Amino acid sequence: MGRDVLETLKSAKGISPRTLKIISMAESKSTEESLIPHLHTVLGELYHHPYPHVPCPGELKKRASVALIIRVNPRYEQWPDDAEELGDLPTNDDTVGRLARFFAKPWVQHGDPEVLFIKRAARKGDRWEGHIALPGGRRDPEDADDQAAAVRETSEEVGIDLSPSQAIAVGNLPQRLVTTSWGKVPLMILCPYIFLLDKHEVAPQRLQPTEIASTHWVPLRALLNPALRTWEYQDVSSRFARQRFGLKRLALRYMLGHQMFNAIKLVPSESLYCSSIPGFVPDIPNEDGIMGAVTSLLRPRRNRQGGAPLLLWGLTLGVLTDFLDMLPPHNAIEMWTCPTFSPPDIQFMIWVMSYRFTREKHAELRGDLAIHPPSGRTPGPGDGMTEEVVPEAGIEGLGSQIERGGQRRPNASAVSRLLEGYYDIIMRALAVTFIGRASVVTLAIGIWLRHRRRNAL
Repeated sequence: MGRDVLETLKSAKGISPRTLKIISMAESKSTEESLIPHLHTVLGELYHHPYPHVPCPGELKKRASVALIIRVNPRYEQWPDDAEELGDLPTNDDTVGRLARFFAKPWVQHGDPEVLFIKRAARKGDRWEGHIALPGGRRDPEDADDQAAAVRETSEEVGIDLSPSQAIAVGNLPQRLVTTSWGKVPLMILCPYIFLLDKHEVAPQRLQPTEIASTHWVPLRALLNPALRTWEYQDVSSRFARQRFGLKRLALRYMLGHQMFNAIKLVPSESLYCSSIPGFVPDIPNEDGIMGAVTSLLRPRRNRQGGAPLLLWGLTLGVLTDFLDMLPPHNAIEMWTCPTFSPPDIQFMIWVMSYRFTREKHAELRGDLAIHPPSGRTPGPGDGMTEEVVPEAGIEGLGSQIERGGQRRPNASAVSRLLEGYYDIIMRALAVTFIGRASVVTLAIGIWLRHRRRNAL
């Protein structure tokens, strides 16, 4: 199926999500073997067109930076066989020259681009514990800028050197204001930066035990594959009840079920585990026989190999969505789904009440591709670095200001456009659902009482 036909189908009105997923899978299959030239183009565009600096609003001072680290994994047939191909690129070249030299290597042209993810270590009281994320952390006063914070945090957490002698600092992705409590409480400004490792063989990683449980290299083609899209289920009853324990929370958990967030199941090509963290080697003895089988059912043991799947969701998925939508088949935003809840009645009511809203929002995003065409000139790295309205993203969302097909979206966060007003719809849908549930229960009790009176007569 030709790309023009696929784009026409995607922009057609009335297309169902299932049909869109089928189209996306067809696009993914047709483009997964040609990511290298597209990646070269995208990285060059990101260098020439940096995204604006976002200042901290009001009294908020906290800023954090993350590093989206890309490497190219050689294929078996094109494995580098001499030191020259694995050696450093001349660091006195400009970024464009270094990118050109790197992507001209035969093993790179036939390689498989991959992104590095970390799994946060379990720490009591840490809202990010166990999450899949990008290396990075809070900016310290001694950091020269946001990018320097990303370089320092990456070195401290995983031991990867992102200095110019080891990596190419390509550019940045949209900075965003991270909020919680559904946009009511600001947390920090998040600043993502992209780095390309300029050789295949890098120094061994050094994982910080208090921060990192494991690291995982995941191919870009896996991140772009619609078949790996899934859901992350989160218990949000404590947010509504504003307490971690108690009857109020238990009642809300029973009524609400779990909130469902769009996610990607990660398929790593290489993983490294921190062997010094507690629980790396299971200390629960094996039990044989029937009692062992019963115990394993009642108390399943999750070790590092047989645990839950690695799911990329929330804020990190939002950052990756900005980047993935720049690559063929340019459908990462279309595949992103607004949060919902697990109970069927709540899910149905949210779908009914938000159907028109979500269609209009996605239509607005697609319509932006027809405006703001490229100016035709090649700006320098400092162009466009102006302060402007703060794009906002919840910890479950995404922010997007992206290049796509040679056209740049306006500098506004996609999450603020996709989710602006969406949580108000959710609250109304929850209210309608609860009223409906109460009405059904009241009606059932009334019918039962009437039936009982008739039998008594």
